[in-house]
Amino acid sequence: MEELQALNAFGALSQSTRLQMVRALVVAGTEGLAAGAIGEAVGASSSSASFHLANLEQAGLVKSRRVARSIIYTANYDSLSGLVEFLMRDCCQGKPEICGPAAVAAKACCVPVKAVKRAR
Repeated sequence: MEELQALNAFGALSQSTRLQMVRALVVAGTEGLAAGAIGEAVGASSSSASFHLANLEQAGLVKSRRVARSIIYTANYDSLSGLVEFLMRDCCQGKPEICGPAAVAAKACCVPVKAVKRAR
């Protein structure tokens, strides 16, 4: 990921509703969620959810596909991984112990979670 892409992604994530949406889609996995379900999950009206999802899609953080009459959104895991990689690209600078906590956090994120508490 290049700097301009990272700036666009961070700009999109700098709004609470959009951050909650991305987190909900990450939890939903590769099956994704319908736009209405995402809006419901984060307490956004249909029009507000559509606006925020369009912003996230433009930033490359989510993908959409039409299934019958619904639009299903999924997290763009490649872009999200690229964003993390962008942040961590030069972290070690010859001192791998600096990046140790980030590596532990990366492993912990793949542990299944029974219930995710949403921050509001």
